[in-house]
Amino acid sequence: MLDVIIIDDEPKALQSMAWELQTFAKRRSRDILSCAEAKQYLDSNVVDCIFLDIEMPDMDGFQFLELFPTRNFAVVITTAFNQYAIKAIKEKALDYLSKPIDSDDLMECIDKIKLFKTDSSIHQKLEQTLENLTHTSMLSRKKISISCDGKIIFINPEEIVYCESDGNYCTIILENNDKILITQKLKFMEEKLAEFYFFRIHNSYLINLNKVKEYHKNDEYVVLSNKTKLPVSRLKKALFLDQL
Repeated sequence: MLDVIIIDDEPKALQSMAWELQTFAKRRSRDILSCAEAKQYLDSNVVDCIFLDIEMPDMDGFQFLELFPTRNFAVVITTAFNQYAIKAIKEKALDYLSKPIDSDDLMECIDKIKLFKTDSSIHQKLEQTLENLTHTSMLSRKKISISCDGKIIFINPEEIVYCESDGNYCTIILENNDKILITQKLKFMEEKLAEFYFFRIHNSYLINLNKVKEYHKNDEYVVLSNKTKLPVSRLKKALFLDQL
C-alpha cells in the first residue's frame, strides 16, 4: 500500500486529485492545502510520495522542496503550467503531471512510485548490510590486551579458537595451536570478548562462533576449526543455536 499526500492550495484541485487516486489507482491520500501544513506533517510521518503543486501563495513548490535537501519520498509535480518541466527535472522529481491530469498518465505514475519504493527499500537494506560489514571489519582488526607472566600480550580475537576454564585459571587456545595460560577465571575472558562473536557453550568453554565447523545434535557437541570437540550444555543449547 502506498502512502501519498497531495499538496495544493486549491480545494477543488485537491478533491479532483484525491478522487483520481481513489478511483483509478485505488489509493487513498491525505490532502493538504498549504506547504506549512505539509512540512509539519512530514516532520513526523513517513510517506512514499507527495503530489506537489507549484504555484501556491505561502511558498511555491520548489521553495518547499528546499526544506528537504535529502528526501526519502518521491516527488510528483502537478501543475497547469508547462514552463516548470525543466526545473522539475533538476529537482529530481519522479514524474511531472499536467493539469487536468490524465487517468492513464496517473496510472503510469503510480507504477513509477511503486518501483521507487521498492528500490528505496533495497537501497536501505544494502546500506544496513554495508554498515554491519564495516562494523565487523573494524572489530576484526581490533585487538584485546592480556596480562601474562609480567607482560602484556595483544591478541586479535579472530586468532582465538576457544578459551577453557581451569578453576581460577584460564587457557586461551589460538588458531596456530599456541596456548596462553592466564591467572584469570573464564568470566574474565567472556567479558573481554563480549563485543566479539564469542559464546559460552558450557561452564568450562567459551568459543569463537566463527570457528564452529559442525554441531552434533544427538551427542550435543561442536567441532571447531582445529578439530577440537567440545560439549554444549543443555541449558545453553537453544541460545547457542540462535546465535549461529
